Amino acid sequence: MPRRINQKCVACAQLSAAQARQQHGPSGDGCWDEKRCHRMRSHYRNRRDSNEKRRAIYQQQVMATKADDGVETVSLDVAESSMPYANLYIWREKRKDAPVHAIGATVIHNGQKVLEVKPIHCAGYRRRQLERYVSQKMLPYLTERYGITHFSNEIRLEPIECPIPDCPLKGGFDHLGVGDG
Repeated sequence: MPRRINQKCVACAQLSAAQARQQHGPSGDGCWDEKRCHRMRSHYRNRRDSNEKRRAIYQQQVMATKADDGVETVSLDVAESSMPYANLYIWREKRKDAPVHAIGATVIHNGQKVLEVKPIHCAGYRRRQLERYVSQKMLPYLTERYGITHFSNEIRLEPIECPIPDCPLKGGFDHLGVGDG
């Protein structure tokens, strides 16, 4: 643990050597020591710069050891154009047996959305009908146009987030006259 800073020495370091000898020498309070005080005064005057310099050297050493951990780091250029990929969006509740509310897709190429298959409501569709829609309608179109043979991600969204404008979940029960009292 480092020594505490002597506030008396800090104040003394701001004085000239002659003033310090007069104030703290034999005619003053008697704490002046010729062997020690010159060095201590220099230390206290240059303390901030010395500490900053020491910290900078330490930081360089730390960074050098982190960089030299035995693992080679390589940065490779990204391919100029990436392959397009498709995401399948499924609006349904989280539970496993929940019915699919709506289904849609997007195609991403070079980080930009280039195609959006409008979502359709799936009320009343059975699992086999949904699979047929995806495998016989969506994927053939995406394969023909972009060479996509499968969906990269299946993203589940809550039915209340359905983007279809005339979605029955958005209107609530207002149109049925429920809750009018």
